[in-house]
Amino acid sequence: MDSYKLKAAFCHPKYWLAWLGILALFLTSLLPYGAILFLGRTMGRIASVFVKKRGHIARRNIELCFPALSPKEIDHKVRLNFENSGIALLEMGMAWFWPSWRVRNLVQVRDVQHVEKAIINGQGIIFLGAHFLTLEMGARALGLTQPCNAVYRKHNNAVLDFWFYWGRMREHKAMLDRKDFKAMLRVLKNADALWYAPDHDYGKHKSSVFAPFFEVENANTVAGTSTLARVKNSCVIPVFLKRLPGTEGYELVFYPALENFPSKDVEADTKATNLQIEKMVLECDDQYMWMHKRFKTRPEGEKSFY
Repeated sequence: MDSYKLKAAFCHPKYWLAWLGILALFLTSLLPYGAILFLGRTMGRIASVFVKKRGHIARRNIELCFPALSPKEIDHKVRLNFENSGIALLEMGMAWFWPSWRVRNLVQVRDVQHVEKAIINGQGIIFLGAHFLTLEMGARALGLTQPCNAVYRKHNNAVLDFWFYWGRMREHKAMLDRKDFKAMLRVLKNADALWYAPDHDYGKHKSSVFAPFFEVENANTVAGTSTLARVKNSCVIPVFLKRLPGTEGYELVFYPALENFPSKDVEADTKATNLQIEKMVLECDDQYMWMHKRFKTRPEGEKSFY
């Protein structure tokens, strides 16, 4: 915790741009929600003109996952993804600075009974998440509904890392480094809850396997969900936050706990978690993080998709 305190070193000129960004997020968080949405979409459209590389990555990912789509349909999805990315940037200010009552007023909760059942049974809960553009607001909404421990990756910029940590800790119990697997296991052994997202490609390592994701047969995927779920009396409950149309706000969606999970086959388990994430993505595919290289790691001898 000592590393997540404001420090005099944060005043160094190399952090001034980061501080300007934080100030901008705070000021925009004071706007009405409808104005934030409009500004975010506008920013996303403008960004699409300048960050062509990200647009190319998003387009390629969508092509790979949905090969039946026409070029026009793909262009439309990429445009929506940029708009939602602009909103996601401003949502960080909402997630970090809004009072709890204002967040609650915009969030509907769907099927929370799956969580309540696990708590009554005294189970450790693995909240199976995914990298949606609503990630920051999702962390706040989940914390207001069911505070838990969350897995995260440190940001390279110390000032931004402080604010990401501080913002996510407003409602949650602890933030665990994604490499601290022992801490994750302790959480579950204590019948507590852990948020875990296995859908980023972190390269080849002993805890990843190739499993299908939509129409991509071999998507490098972290297999940790299967390992974590082997803790006695644990369950896996998928959850994500969906941004609703217009100014309706958000829906925090819980799915039923995965059945017959884990099995004795880690690859089969990873396939099952990817299939579950597919279902979540299909509810709002324009809000998924298509702009990162989800399929950058390929099997030996297979050329890059990008």
